[in-house]
This record gives sequence, C-alpha cells and structure tokens, in this order.
Amino acid sequence: MNLVVLQNWLDNAAFAVLFLTMLVYWGGAAFPNLPALAALGTAGMAIANLCIATLLGARWIEAGYFPLSNLYESLFFLTWGITAVHLIAENGTRSRLVGVFTTPVAMGITAFAALTLPSTMQAAEPLVPALKSNWLMMHVSVMMLSYSALMVGSILAIAFLVVTRGQNIELQGSSVGTGGYRTNGYRLHKAGELVTQSATPVGENNGSAHRFENNTNNGNTAVLNLVTATPSGTIETAKVLSPQRLSLADTLDNISYRIIGLGFPLLTIGIIAGGVWANEAWGSYWSWDPKETWALITWLVFAAYLHARITRGWQGRRPAILAASGFVVVWICYLGVNLLGKGLHSYGWFF
Repeated sequence: MNLVVLQNWLDNAAFAVLFLTMLVYWGGAAFPNLPALAALGTAGMAIANLCIATLLGARWIEAGYFPLSNLYESLFFLTWGITAVHLIAENGTRSRLVGVFTTPVAMGITAFAALTLPSTMQAAEPLVPALKSNWLMMHVSVMMLSYSALMVGSILAIAFLVVTRGQNIELQGSSVGTGGYRTNGYRLHKAGELVTQSATPVGENNGSAHRFENNTNNGNTAVLNLVTATPSGTIETAKVLSPQRLSLADTLDNISYRIIGLGFPLLTIGIIAGGVWANEAWGSYWSWDPKETWALITWLVFAAYLHARITRGWQGRRPAILAASGFVVVWICYLGVNLLGKGLHSYGWFF
C-alpha cells in the first residue's frame, strides 16, 4: 500500500475513533450504570493510540527521518503522547472521568491537524540543514512528551476543580507536601467509609470557626457538611460533597500531581537539549527567541506548582488553579508563538 494513502487513512481514522470515544466517555458520565461504556472508552483510546503510532511509523519510513519536522507531525505526536499518558492516568485512577476531559482535547488536536491544516503543511518535505541533526529526535520528542504529560496533568487539575465545585477541601492523600493536613475545608473520607462521630471541632481559620457535621443516608453513605460560624454569629453551610466525590477528588489531585511531576523533568531535559542544539546550529545557547521565552515561562509556572506543593504544603484548590493556568501557558508555548510569533521556531502560517 502507498504510505501516503495509508497516512491519510490513518489520520482520518484516528479522528473518527477519538470522536466516537469522546461520545462514549460522555455517555458513561451521563449513565454510570452502563459498565460496558467504560471498557469501550479505554479500548477506543488504545485504538487511537495505535493508529497514530502506525501513522508516525509510516511517516518515518516514507520521509527517512523522525517525524517531528513540521506542525502536522508534531500535532499527531502530541496526540499520541496525550493518549498514552491518558491510558496511564486512567489505569492509575481507575476512573473513567479522566476520559471525559482528555478525549475532547485529543480529538480537537487530531481534527485540527487532519482537517484544518492545508495540504502543503501536511506533506513531508526534505529537512532544512538546521534540522539534519540527531538532536531533532532528542530535543523535540522530549519536549512534546513533556507537553503531553503537563497537558494531561493540567486537565486532571481542571477535573479536580469541577468535581469539588471549586470548593476548598482538605486532602489526606500522599500527594500532600510538608505543611499539609490543614483543617481549612472538607476532611476526606474514603468511599464507603462510615463516619460515626456527629461533629468534629477543628481550629480557627482566618477568623472563622469550622466544624464538620456528618450525615448518613440509610447507614451506607457518609456525607460531610461544612458548617462555618462567621464573626457576626450567622451560620453558613456549604454545599454537601459526598465521600465518593471527595475520594475521586483526592485521586484526581494525586494523579495530576504525579503526572505533572513526570512532565516537569522532561521539560527541563528538553530545554537543556534545545540549548545544546541551538549552540550547535546557531552558535548561541539562548537567544530569547519567543519560543525559548515561553518555554522558560512554562518551566517557571510548573516549577512554582511543584515548589508550592512540596515545600509550602499547598493542596487542593490553589495548586489546581495554578496547574489549570499552566494548561493555557503550555498551549501558548507550543502553538501560539509558533503560529503567531516571528522567530526561529515559527511555522509562519498566520503571519
């Protein structure tokens, strides 16, 4: 079979599979009593990952170089990384909620690459002299894998904010750094754990006293209700979050932290490798090119996230908001400056 025809078939197949998988995950979220949808969603992501891997392999054979030289190839490599990290995250969380958030992103990237990019940008072309280097595989592949991991970690942080409805909860998971376990919100109890005490007093927090009321539903489900006594003497009761929702939030926070912890060293290695390659190709390790500047900004954002969690003991809502902002920063670094900016890394499509 002609490899070009195979690539065209595979990119459209990847889009179709991801689109159907997105619908399956959304259907599973709407109808959680249908367990077959969970298995179908995981299978769909695995099939999409295989389709994209085959596409990149065919591209490598056809062009004779590692397929990361243009926007089309890098978008599909990014999607392959997102689907791979998704499968790891889903296996770690045992929750299909991950796919509700990751599949739209993967499907959107595939649609943009396969259906929006002009054919001239999809075609494989001979490498320019600066790209004829072994650093192409080392630098670009590591950077793209770091983007994939950081995007998935940030998406799970956004999922955490959705699950907790943006409320400030107290996590008791292993992802809490030093200074954690502060009693400034909900206390986590695992799914199925029955709370027997009727109220648990805790300390003061910003001038407001907090205590937890534990309600049960037929003795099977423990529901935690945060009651806040304001200085004026009025009582404010936050929305009830079930232990199952809190347990899921703890799992999302935990796996998000670990995936970002995986993506950050990859980003660091990629930036260092890019500096070495830049010195070899252009005679300078760092030239403050727009891509380099935004790579540094991305590194600082996620360095702040990890620093806040590990040394400052941040947990829950605040680091999730920081990671969610990192999702936007990664996209600006990867795609925004390439398409809109002018520099050594620009694709020059829009301007």
